[in-house]
Amino acid sequence: MTAGPSWQQRADVVVIGTGVGGLAAARSAHRAGREVVVLSKSAAGSAATATHYAQGGIAVVLPGNDDSVAAHVADTLAAGGGLCDRDAVTSIVADGYRAVSDLAGAGAVFDQGPDGNWALTREGGHSRRRIIHAGGDATGAEVQRALDQAAAELDVRCGQVVLQILRDTDRVTGVLVANADGIGVIHTPSVVLATGGLGHLYRATTNPGGATGDGVALALWAGVTVSDLEFIQFHPTMLFSGAGNGSATGGRRPLITEAVRGEGAKLIDARGASITEGVHPMGDLAPRDVVAGAIDARLRETGDQCAYLDARGIDGFAERFPTVTAACRDAGIDPVRQPIPVVPGAHYSCGGVITDVAGRTELPGLFAAGEVARTGMHGANRLASNSLLEGLVVGDRAGAAAAAHATAVGQSDAAVPEPARHTALDRSMLQDAMSRDASVVRDARGLTRLQELLDGAGTRPVADRAGVEDAALTLAARVLAVAASARAESRGCHHRADCPAVDPGQARSSTIRLRDGIVALETPAGVAS
Repeated sequence: MTAGPSWQQRADVVVIGTGVGGLAAARSAHRAGREVVVLSKSAAGSAATATHYAQGGIAVVLPGNDDSVAAHVADTLAAGGGLCDRDAVTSIVADGYRAVSDLAGAGAVFDQGPDGNWALTREGGHSRRRIIHAGGDATGAEVQRALDQAAAELDVRCGQVVLQILRDTDRVTGVLVANADGIGVIHTPSVVLATGGLGHLYRATTNPGGATGDGVALALWAGVTVSDLEFIQFHPTMLFSGAGNGSATGGRRPLITEAVRGEGAKLIDARGASITEGVHPMGDLAPRDVVAGAIDARLRETGDQCAYLDARGIDGFAERFPTVTAACRDAGIDPVRQPIPVVPGAHYSCGGVITDVAGRTELPGLFAAGEVARTGMHGANRLASNSLLEGLVVGDRAGAAAAAHATAVGQSDAAVPEPARHTALDRSMLQDAMSRDASVVRDARGLTRLQELLDGAGTRPVADRAGVEDAALTLAARVLAVAASARAESRGCHHRADCPAVDPGQARSSTIRLRDGIVALETPAGVAS
């Protein structure tokens, strides 16, 4: 900026995001003795995170029962459609009990069974009951509460919009930030991206309003690679309350946690026929991509607007699932007496910024944790309740690694650029196009139409929250369209109507980076184990 930044500050570690990955990282870096600044673009802070809205629970192997790390790893690999990194999955799963115990030590309270131990439920794709939960179906809210409480001593700042990751030729040097005081810079050697997902690529989603792909875009703009963005998980059971795949107006809609099916609820169509019978041996507890695909196929076949989840046979439903019960009743539905209308909704990005299991990216000083990261844990389809697990484990590791990096390299002054201009499409137009051409089922014709629309988008300055979000969504859509077009098969949660079979020759992840503003598909990241 020709007049210089409005303000300048310094920190050892900057964490972007206040959900499970971000606060786990911030706590870890703080424990290592580093000066940590946590940034949230939301004025509401942690209440606006996807973590806060997570219902089901945390998948974790507890000692002393019939479960095992090997069984959890096997279930994760089976759900991941051949694209999980076995070593990464094993590392994260094996560290789960330690991470959850640490969270409990920080004050998180999980539901207990009659024996006084943590109560366990089962969700789709799991061969064991290994899901711990809190408040029945309010696990995310309890995780967020405990992390917020533990992070009370940290420097957490709301209303902070990160415009750019600053770097020199070989490492991170700071972040460019817009806030109420203007545009300024925080000089720092270590940045942790924990910005969450990109559900608002679509007209209706279970994600909160801030899930606009910011971290993916910030990494790409900084020259860092991403992978597996074609694999968007659509939760099979988002509450349906009108036209437009969930609502008449779009935006976040409540999900109906997988645990409802784990306790015996059945998916049926408007005529009462099972939707998953004969589709998968696990029936209604099949992996999410299978269930979402089965619902989508039935709706296309019948022309119905929604499917139904019949939970009337579950004793004590309102007590076991208070969050779901409240959401249903807000929509005029009594789940104790009538089936719940549901549709698949955009829920989770299985891909993201490529990292190792400690959150390190290819750019020294840049780390990522949570949904924004692609560790190899999820592959082509995330196993239910593995996300909070990954956020806790990798967030903690990323914070420690970021602190160690800051100690090793010390501070340096970042060169401060002017705010950039980036390609951005009108958000409503983008969401309509993505919902039409890149939703549960895609094909070459729709993806080509989507790419043509995106190619016609103009550029605009990115100097505030709206600018960052629109540009980030547009870039994420461009990456997804390129990756989905190249993957001419159906795998995991990527379904191609024109290529319905799995192609063993495509059992690999793609790597994408920006080259002179062009989304470039590079050499495969590697063949799955």
